[in-house]
Amino acid sequence: MAQAKMSGAKSGGGGEAVQQAGGGQLRGRFCRSTSMADRSSRLLESLDQLERRVEALRDAASSMEQEKETLLEMIHSIQNSQDMRNISEGEREELNLTAKRLMGRTLTVEVSVETIRNPQQQESLLHATRMIDEVVGKLLDDLEDSKGHLMSLYGACTSEVPLGPIDQKFQSVVIGCAIEDQKKIKRRLETLLRNIENSEKSIMLLEHQKTTTRQLCNNGRD
Repeated sequence: MAQAKMSGAKSGGGGEAVQQAGGGQLRGRFCRSTSMADRSSRLLESLDQLERRVEALRDAASSMEQEKETLLEMIHSIQNSQDMRNISEGEREELNLTAKRLMGRTLTVEVSVETIRNPQQQESLLHATRMIDEVVGKLLDDLEDSKGHLMSLYGACTSEVPLGPIDQKFQSVVIGCAIEDQKKIKRRLETLLRNIENSEKSIMLLEHQKTTTRQLCNNGRD
């Protein structure tokens, strides 16, 4: 039985053609290997998909981080609310126990999103943090002045039209921070201003109650 084998020239895909004749039958086979460019393209596409998932993971973790901060702030606000002062001691004690339990459970959640910074961004973050801490340290001494200073710091972080003056020095420092750090600095200032506003409301309610009590006492004497 005669048999013939013929090898063809390699194509651009590195393939090989084989023709075999036997018993009057003809069989053909062509193998094409994947080029390096195709492999590189597939790998790049996979990495692009993974990068999107990584960024989605960081965004989700950042949202959880913010949610944790919000929950702790809300629990703390309830604990120090005027309503908490205007209930019986037994009820207040029970509610405080519940609040402490919720606070403890919230603190068990550990969420951390590390920000990649160059040395200049790290220095800018430390500088901005020191500037905020200095103002916070003066809150008890002069609440009104410290509030105004915090508002000027916040105005330096927002793209909206500020309601008051802007701390230009702080703004130049914040611009040197990483984008994620800029967002965190803004959130911290928002939280501080909300806490001050809540404290002022509590003080006003307390003063109103004292005034009402004095008036009732004076009316009773009359």
